[in-house]
Amino acid sequence: MFGFVPRKAGAGAPLVVALHGCGQTAASYDHGIGWSKLADKLGFALLLPEQKRANNFNRCFGWFCPADMERDTGEPLSIRQMIAFMVARHRLDPSRVFVTGLSAGGAMACTLLATYPDVFAGGAIVAGMPYKAAYGRIDALSAMVHGRVRPALIWSGLVRNASSHRGNWPRVSVWHGTEDRTVSPVNGAEIVKQWVGVHRLSRTPVSVDRVNGHRRRAWLNRSGVEVVEEYVVDGMAHGTPVRTGGRARSVMTAPYVFDMGISCAEHAAWFWGLTKRRPGRWTKPKR
Repeated sequence: MFGFVPRKAGAGAPLVVALHGCGQTAASYDHGIGWSKLADKLGFALLLPEQKRANNFNRCFGWFCPADMERDTGEPLSIRQMIAFMVARHRLDPSRVFVTGLSAGGAMACTLLATYPDVFAGGAIVAGMPYKAAYGRIDALSAMVHGRVRPALIWSGLVRNASSHRGNWPRVSVWHGTEDRTVSPVNGAEIVKQWVGVHRLSRTPVSVDRVNGHRRRAWLNRSGVEVVEEYVVDGMAHGTPVRTGGRARSVMTAPYVFDMGISCAEHAAWFWGLTKRRPGRWTKPKR
């Protein structure tokens, strides 16, 4: 584990757990996305778990391994122990812990949200997979490329049966590029279906917007709070969208990081309530 606690992050600060994708390290992932810079700016602590080559040669988190998809076992337990250590050592707020990740890291973020809903207040799944979308390496490759489609009742049941939790469920932000050829965009839609089902909401979104040119849909609970949102990033391949300030689009700024004119990290932080300033340019789509 790698941790970063900026000076602004005093006692009671939130914690963000950021999980890298295959072929990345914690440092390269942070360098490309800029999570530590955002942590320094907004005053939250950052935890960056890193996969070992001894576990997976490509440094993929084991979201598809039966031993790594249950509560209190394998990699989910390991990351849970890292969180407990960070919260205790730096006196962070245990009610404001969030998790995000890219690709295999996104799939593991989904696994953590499912197995530890009592630990996380929210998450952001980027180019990831639904919880228990595959069992084993071959099944995982098939699900990634072709997409794994199931009824909402089945998807949500997998999450609800992953723990004994019956309280409030984490708020979930889902991001996927339309040109992703590594993890089919079908999987992004299925993640939305899974978590909308977990929150027992209608499949029809309450809010539809365009943010910096990209489609955003949101689902609200009975209290009027957005608990599930989906960004469909037009023209993006497999990776995380960032905004560098230039006019270029679809430019790779780091491995699996693309300047799409929208910052996933900034929008996730706003969705989680870590900043009051809503980023980006928001418009209603033309009918």
